[in-house]
Amino acid sequence: MAFLFVEESAYNRPPSPTSPHSSSNSLTADNGSEKIGDVEQVENSSGTVPPRKTFLATLKPWSSIDPDAKFFVTMLRSFSYFFIPAVFWVIASYGLYIGLGALAFNYTFPLKITEPPYNWSQTNSGLIAVASFIGYFLALPFTSSSDRLAAFLTKRNNGIREAEMRLPVLFPAILLAPAGLIVYGFTAQRNLHWVGYFAGVAMDQFGSYFYFTFTLAYAVDSYNANTPEMLIAMNLGKQAISFGMGSFLLDWILTRGYAVVISGIFGGVLLANNLMVIVFVLWGKRIRRWTAQSWLGKMHARTATRDMTH
Repeated sequence: MAFLFVEESAYNRPPSPTSPHSSSNSLTADNGSEKIGDVEQVENSSGTVPPRKTFLATLKPWSSIDPDAKFFVTMLRSFSYFFIPAVFWVIASYGLYIGLGALAFNYTFPLKITEPPYNWSQTNSGLIAVASFIGYFLALPFTSSSDRLAAFLTKRNNGIREAEMRLPVLFPAILLAPAGLIVYGFTAQRNLHWVGYFAGVAMDQFGSYFYFTFTLAYAVDSYNANTPEMLIAMNLGKQAISFGMGSFLLDWILTRGYAVVISGIFGGVLLANNLMVIVFVLWGKRIRRWTAQSWLGKMHARTATRDMTH
């Protein structure tokens, strides 16, 4: 599907010499200081739009080579995103929710549900996926809530958009997902009714949909010049965190119990991660400015090549 329908987008778009704005710092945050008129001026002076490629041309497994890109510097730039607070928050959110949903629930539910007092068949032990579906299905209608809120706040702010305007929609999910872990952990610890497992998973996955979708959108809004490098760091980081949470999960549970590990430890860590939204709502703009002026921002400005600016 990706080969057929995801078009290569690494085009060389030479900037117009008359462009009034230019930036080479891929970590320079959008401080919301540009006016709509300036944006329109940049768009109008961006030069000739390149011709549309044919469908067969989009299937080529190669693209142009950037002679200015340095091999090791490109890798270093990707790993440097681990030091960006907003990006690391996305990494932590993905890693925690994947470690809980894909590992903790799927590891423990089959063990519990096939034993007394439930005695479900092994064939039905995978039905916990229904709870995940319910959680995501109930969250699906709120997909556009972040964009709608950001658009509303942008209008109130005289048309000036700031990345943090989309974050308040995360407030309802702050407590819901950790509460779901508490329900799941105590249901497993005390062998309560099987509905408790489904309720806990559905609550957690409902909250995860918000954090999966809107934290990533916030990071892209904040640092949109070179998104591919940022996504590389996110993929590496989230896999490392989720792996670390699931490696010794069963050993931890056998030692401390379901309530302590899932409800207490995992729930506490997830709550701390969710509460970071308050930090970014209040100080996110300052953090982005500090990042742009730090040694990391200067390194990105110094090593940026033709396709790493906006």
